[in-house]
Amino acid sequence: MSGAAFPHLAAVRSAITALYRGLSPGTVRGFATSVLPVDVAFDDAEDLRAGVERVALVMVRHLGLPEAPVRVRFTEMPEAAWVERDGGAGGYTVDLHRRFDGQRRDIGAVLAHEVMHVYLHRAGLGLPVTAEDEILTDTAAAYLGVGWLLLDAFREDALGSQRLGYLTPQEYGYVLARRAAVFGEDPRIWFTSPQAYEAYEAGRRLAERDAVRPPLAGGPWAARQRYAAERALAARGRAVPEAVAGGGAGYAFEQDGSGGRLKVVFGCPVCGQKLRLPVAGRSRARCGLCRTVLECDT
Repeated sequence: MSGAAFPHLAAVRSAITALYRGLSPGTVRGFATSVLPVDVAFDDAEDLRAGVERVALVMVRHLGLPEAPVRVRFTEMPEAAWVERDGGAGGYTVDLHRRFDGQRRDIGAVLAHEVMHVYLHRAGLGLPVTAEDEILTDTAAAYLGVGWLLLDAFREDALGSQRLGYLTPQEYGYVLARRAAVFGEDPRIWFTSPQAYEAYEAGRRLAERDAVRPPLAGGPWAARQRYAAERALAARGRAVPEAVAGGGAGYAFEQDGSGGRLKVVFGCPVCGQKLRLPVAGRSRARCGLCRTVLECDT
């Protein structure tokens, strides 16, 4: 796994857990269907202001925000866009950089990020550090069905490259693959960018490895062998190497009290909630947060 491809991986995994905790698993499951390309498509014949209003309302409806009039302003600004609730008028104000008159295909991606800010603020879900909050926002957009547009905005050609948002393309792919595993929805059919497809595949491979990492059953032979060796060390009271226990393998061992039963600690592959199971061979476990039933071999 390349660090350059997944520099925010720990924060992304934490953000997925924050969604399940902060919104509730039932709310997250309510986003089983993504916005569709036909609903956010933008062509040169459509009036720009009217089109931005239309796509912004698609995002508002998808996220279950109160429907209200959208006011669009085009301006020179450091950011690509800005969306906020207008408390007095009871609507939404969208500030959009003027350059998007010539980049219409990316307007949906920009609005996905900005309207998600509104949604998370209304839900009381945010982080105090700006960079971490932006990662949460992009992760939420991808996991809740609007952020595939942010990955599809990733393009490279002989003249340069473009990325939108705060995650790398591979990290968007990872979040979308985690979503696909839960909802059975394959976003690859919507991509118009070949680079987006490649980034998704890289993220999908990592997400699939996460889904079978020990002590989950069904993992690859080499990972199971390493787990068995580390478990034997822990059972004898020996220290497990930090590179493994600290996250490379996704598990750690602990004693239940002084000299008590050995337990393994690992994250649920769906929501990331930490689970603690006795080291006792084959078993089933139910995640206390998302209620997913997991086949394990501890």
